[in-house]
Amino acid sequence: MQCPKDRRVELVDSTLAPALAAKCCPDCQGTWIPATEYESWQAHQPQPTVDALPKVLDVEFVQSPFDTKAALCPECGRYLSRAKVGVRIPFYVERCLDCGGIWCDHGEWDVLEKMGLHTVIQQLFSSEWQTRIREKEYAIAEQQATIDKLGPELAARVFELAEYLQAHPNGDFGVAYLMRRFDKPEPLKKTSMSQGPS
Repeated sequence: MQCPKDRRVELVDSTLAPALAAKCCPDCQGTWIPATEYESWQAHQPQPTVDALPKVLDVEFVQSPFDTKAALCPECGRYLSRAKVGVRIPFYVERCLDCGGIWCDHGEWDVLEKMGLHTVIQQLFSSEWQTRIREKEYAIAEQQATIDKLGPELAARVFELAEYLQAHPNGDFGVAYLMRRFDKPEPLKKTSMSQGPS
């Protein structure tokens, strides 16, 4: 069985967790998890719901240089599907949609384990999960734009106020007040009329 990223290298037997057999590439350090092995191991793991999954996907991580390379399933030879699971440091987990096997580049399994996602890898390929990722990316970009425009000190106060208003039962009144303050029509500009000599 050859490495999905470099088919000249043969995978060797390995383990990712107790009772989870896998195949490791001695060259790129990536790991192939056969579907039967993963499903058997997964059946004995606690299964969090989608709502219980982490809201902030941000873990110290060095992306593998092989992460962007297309991969072929070592079992059936088909191209592996990719699912984004990172935000600030995005990376992709790959899966064969035919046989169900999973490929993790070097370090990705450890990150998934820290996030509590290692037991629900199939969910990462769902439209619901990918929608959540896009929403998080937009929120982070919006937050950074606010910091760039207002500066870090004022932006921090805005974020804090937003959290207070969101948690308050009548927070919408505060939001409406702020919107009215900034929605005032601009005063009419006085135009100076030049008068000629009498």
